Amino acid sequence: MVPVKYLNAIRGILDHLENTQLDNVEKAADICIESINNGGMIYTAAIGHSNEADFLNRAGGLAVVQAFSFNFNVNAGVPKCKQDRERPEPIEVDLETVRFALKAGNVRAGDVMVIGSVSGKSRYPVELAIACADMGVKVIGFTSLEYTANVESTHPSGKKLLDVCDVVIDNGAPYGDAAVEIPGMDNKMLPVSGASMVVSGWLIWGRVMEKMTAAGNAPTTFISINGKGGKEFYDNAIAQYNERGY
Repeated sequence: MVPVKYLNAIRGILDHLENTQLDNVEKAADICIESINNGGMIYTAAIGHSNEADFLNRAGGLAVVQAFSFNFNVNAGVPKCKQDRERPEPIEVDLETVRFALKAGNVRAGDVMVIGSVSGKSRYPVELAIACADMGVKVIGFTSLEYTANVESTHPSGKKLLDVCDVVIDNGAPYGDAAVEIPGMDNKMLPVSGASMVVSGWLIWGRVMEKMTAAGNAPTTFISINGKGGKEFYDNAIAQYNERGY
């Protein structure tokens, strides 16, 4: 039965995280704590085929974790016959846009950026990680070591995400990501990387909470606004976060 097969695949991922990745989770948590204690921020960019919004403004989550995203549009219309006119100088728009966005936003040296790419080969996450390193921003990467070992980078440097991060969390996804055989279908189905990357993030945030609280410096966290006193707690948490920054 496919649902049971998928549950077993996810259990395998959870076992992988517990048995092989807790040391890296600890390193990632320590990087975050050092940044927070020194006035830094924690940003989460797109984490591959997952939902980085799961970390943002959530009950039981950290206030200091914020989104990093951007949109950049230029309106300079031309007729279709002139769309491929030569430029006065070469430009790789997607890569330069990443660097512009970092410089134009609120990211600063000493901050932390969480980036994900299942294959680890894509241009955007690799460029973002390199640009962050150039700015003095620490990078935590979520990727699949098995997957990335079987693909070629599309970034001009030839580097993959695991090559340009301070800490790498191996999400345990197989090559191709899908993990369940379904009778009658030629290829495996049902990816596992999304669930793995979300769990990995919460492992890190939980350790940050645990260690900072044990040190007498508990970070600002949220509870559900739908419970008794939840809205008042949330408003107080936001006020505390805005006052002290974490």
